[in-house]
Amino acid sequence: MTEVNSPPRVGRWTRLVTARPRLSLLAALVLTLLAVLAGSGVADRLGAGGWEDPDAESTYATKALEREFPDSQPNLLLLVDAGDASVDDPAVAAEAKRLTARLAAEKDITGVGSYWSAASPALRAEDGHEALIAARITGDEKEMGETLDRVAPSLRGTHGPVKVEIGGIVAVRHEMQTIIQEDLTRAEMIALPITLLLLVMVFGSAIAALLPLGIGIVAILGTNAVLRGLTEFTDVSVFAMNLTTALGLGLAIDYALFIVRRFREELATGAEPLTAIGTTLRTAGRTVLFSALTVAVSLAAMLLFPQYFLRSFAYAGMAVVLLAAAAALILLPAALILLGHRVNSLDLRKLFGRGAPKRTEAQDGGTAWARTAALVMRRAPFFALGTTAVLVLLGLPFLGVKFGTADDRQLPASAESHVVQQHLRDGFPGSPGGGLEVLAEGRATPAQYASYKERIAALPEVMRVDGPLVKGDSAYFTVQPRGEAVDAGAQRLVGELRSTKAPFDTKVTGTAAVLVDSKHAIGDRLPWAAVFITIVTLLLVFLLTGSVLIPVQAVLLNALSLTAMFGAVVWVFQDGHLSGLLGFTSPGSIETTLPVLMFCVAFGLSMDYGVFLLSRMKEEYDRTGDHEEAVRHGLQRTGGLITAAAVILAVVMVAIGTSRVTNTKMLGLGIALAVLMDAMIVRSLLVPAVMRLTGRATWWAPAPLRRFHERFGLSEGEAEPPRAATGDDVPAEENGEGMADASGDLRTIRRTSGGT
Repeated sequence: MTEVNSPPRVGRWTRLVTARPRLSLLAALVLTLLAVLAGSGVADRLGAGGWEDPDAESTYATKALEREFPDSQPNLLLLVDAGDASVDDPAVAAEAKRLTARLAAEKDITGVGSYWSAASPALRAEDGHEALIAARITGDEKEMGETLDRVAPSLRGTHGPVKVEIGGIVAVRHEMQTIIQEDLTRAEMIALPITLLLLVMVFGSAIAALLPLGIGIVAILGTNAVLRGLTEFTDVSVFAMNLTTALGLGLAIDYALFIVRRFREELATGAEPLTAIGTTLRTAGRTVLFSALTVAVSLAAMLLFPQYFLRSFAYAGMAVVLLAAAAALILLPAALILLGHRVNSLDLRKLFGRGAPKRTEAQDGGTAWARTAALVMRRAPFFALGTTAVLVLLGLPFLGVKFGTADDRQLPASAESHVVQQHLRDGFPGSPGGGLEVLAEGRATPAQYASYKERIAALPEVMRVDGPLVKGDSAYFTVQPRGEAVDAGAQRLVGELRSTKAPFDTKVTGTAAVLVDSKHAIGDRLPWAAVFITIVTLLLVFLLTGSVLIPVQAVLLNALSLTAMFGAVVWVFQDGHLSGLLGFTSPGSIETTLPVLMFCVAFGLSMDYGVFLLSRMKEEYDRTGDHEEAVRHGLQRTGGLITAAAVILAVVMVAIGTSRVTNTKMLGLGIALAVLMDAMIVRSLLVPAVMRLTGRATWWAPAPLRRFHERFGLSEGEAEPPRAATGDDVPAEENGEGMADASGDLRTIRRTSGGT
């Protein structure tokens, strides 16, 4: 039988991370400096594409055309503006031919052609004042960007009677990459000082506030090194820099906030620093580890999709989440053991005459969060139905979602490549550069080619058919749709072309074909991703709570918390509301992969906050067996913490959302909204209301599952008998092993005591 006053043993993990705290921090400093060196130049190695399915028909056809007909795939366009003159004016034509010849003489550029050499109506604006020079830059994405940087300065600008602007897919992606790098630096400069200010407001102590920020900075620098390493093995999207930086900073601060808060609570009970660290790691530390696993699982679901845009977020995101958790569980305890009670130093509240409170928020039974919990549980049906109705209503605009591809309209209206592409949409016949290509493979006669061309020309969505251009046993046709490159008509045309019979094998590619294939790939794998996230989430939450009902509630309520985000994405970014205020051009659609990405990230973050709340509820329920008190206690202990963490993460995401690239803006602002709705509506109102309605059945599990949980389960606290009344309801550290050791033993050591 354990004596009440017997000194608690320190867990193995606590001994490990606090044995040589100065050495640990010195090693961390060295590793951080190495990460700075390893991560330098990472942005130059990231790609701006990755939306296509590598196994799709359109991808095969594109690669075959690049191989057999490299000149058929122009990726660089020069918009030649003759001003008030006609493009057929002799002086204009002469200067345009000189520019065409200069471009053709450049290294790594092939397939140079122009309106003046081909006399194609598709390369001439309808008003006769603008025309195009088209070419193809060879090489990979990095090499194409370097070539563009080399040739663009001498081509851009005024040349005699004409003015030249540069566009094309290479220019769009290169400009997007440059802008994202600039915007990310600005976002970090915005987020860091605001985050520090918020942390000071949360902790009062400047020392305590600096600790989470320091862990966040380590995670950011580590993120860049992780991304740099990933580029050696796989393609990584440049957009991943934004999200992984946000997660690295946001989650590191969340985890550090949770650990520092619990450590200060333990110190307030009179515990010595080493004892406080042990209790903190066994409780909050376990929750942080569990939370990191849930976020990583949600991000891992993107590995099921073939597009490297999504897969790169999975690789980088999982690495960053684990990096943030490792920094919080290894470096932070070392810093806390060195600081001890000095963690409360530099109490800035004294500047305002408040001083340090005698009791912590967690110890105060009359806090606003406790009163909120009591109010919600008294009116549980009202809050449950009301919040659900509001969330569903906010999500209704998503029913009208239209999916499209990422194009130049992601860029600011003033971006040169956007200006060029907009001129093409507004002033040129059809959609130059947005047509469909039909690859024909297999030997055929001229008559067979002609007959096939007549059949596809007769399709209702076809404006014009050019070709075929024949090389050996291969040929290709260029099909110009009547409408825009990716509108509904162009997508129908893809299906019609693929179903048109031909005496040879045909493959269709082009912007609309890539979109059709991408939608098919996502739709085919989305159910599997949803099943994966659901099953693993159910298992993890069961391991945390030992309940059958709570995991189901967690999945349903988390999904419900995302409705406002998806509704806002469509209402704002697809329909264009607030586009002037937010400074973007609405393309009238949502890029196909973005909802998947936003769901996985936001669902993981919702689980992150759900774990914080449920772990404290479970701790209190194990201690008292009182369901309503457990719900009240959980919200009281974590309501302010979750709200503060959500606001800080939202600040980081809003800073990312200041980007001039629309997809990044959508990602940042959308996830910020989801995080705030989850913390302030779902965790504060809906969860306690639903748990009040389900009552003690919330914690029920059949006997076999109870035994399974007793053996393998994970919870923040350990059951113990009530202590002698001290006016402090914070559980003391039990006489048990601490945080899981290196072997990965995460089991909670549950004990009972027959007396004191």
